[in-house]
Amino acid sequence: QGGEALDAIKKRALACGAVESYVVDARDEFANDYCMLALKANAMYEDVYPLVSALSRPLITKHLVHAAHEFDADTIAHGCTGKGNDQVRFEVAIKSLDPQLKAISPIRDLSLTRDVEIAFANSHQLPIEQSKKSPYSIDQNVWGRAIETGFLEDPWNAPTEECYSYTQNPMESQEPDEVTITFEKGVPVAIDGHSVTPLQAIEEMNARAGAQGIGRIDIIEDRLVGIKSRELYEVPGAQALITAHQELENCCLEREQHRLKR
Repeated sequence: QGGEALDAIKKRALACGAVESYVVDARDEFANDYCMLALKANAMYEDVYPLVSALSRPLITKHLVHAAHEFDADTIAHGCTGKGNDQVRFEVAIKSLDPQLKAISPIRDLSLTRDVEIAFANSHQLPIEQSKKSPYSIDQNVWGRAIETGFLEDPWNAPTEECYSYTQNPMESQEPDEVTITFEKGVPVAIDGHSVTPLQAIEEMNARAGAQGIGRIDIIEDRLVGIKSRELYEVPGAQALITAHQELENCCLEREQHRLKR
C-alpha cells in the first residue's frame, strides 16, 4: 500500500508483537489486473478523480483471505473506522471469497478516535508517522494517494504543502516536459519510444506528471453510510494516463461507441 520497503514492514510487524508477518509485493498484479482495467474504462469517481483506495481493496482482500487460509485462521481484522466505505469493501469482499471467515474491526467496534489511537500507539511505543499536529489519514498505492482528517475536515481550510508527497506545487515554475505515450488495446506499452510494463508506465508518469503539479484534487465525497467527507487526492500518473487515453478514444471511437461507453 505505502512506499516502505517490504522488509521494513515485516520487521515492524514482528517488533510490534506479531507472531508471524506475511508481506506481499502485489504492485505488478495491481497494475496489470486492476489499474489497467480502470484505465480502459476511464474510471473516475463522479468524473473527478481516479479511484485510488477503492481499486486496491479487492486485491488486498484476496491476499488477506489467502493468508488466512495459509495460517489456518478463522478471523480477519482490519483497521477501518465506522465512517468510511472501506469497512464495507473489506467485509463484503471477505465474505464473498470465504463465507466462513469472520471479519472484525477493533477501531470501529471500540469507537476509537484519531487522538485516542495516536495516544495508544505512543504509550505502547508503536512506530507511527501521525501526530496530533499532523493527524492525517493517508492511503497510498501506485495509482494514487488519498489524504483526509485533521484540519482538512473543515472545508474552509485550504490544504497546506505538507499534505502532498506525489506532486510538486503547480504554482512553482517547472521545466516543461512533453511525453509521448503509446497504447495497444487500451494499455500503455511505451513512453517516449521505450517499452514499459503497466507498472513502469504508472511509476514514470507519477514522477513526470507529479513534477508538473498534475493530479491534485480536492473533493467532497458521499459515503455509503450517509455522511459527506472531504478528501485530497494526488493522482499524477493516473490522471495523465486517463487523460491521454480519453483523447485517444476521441480520435478512434465512433459517436455511438463513445456515448455507450460513457
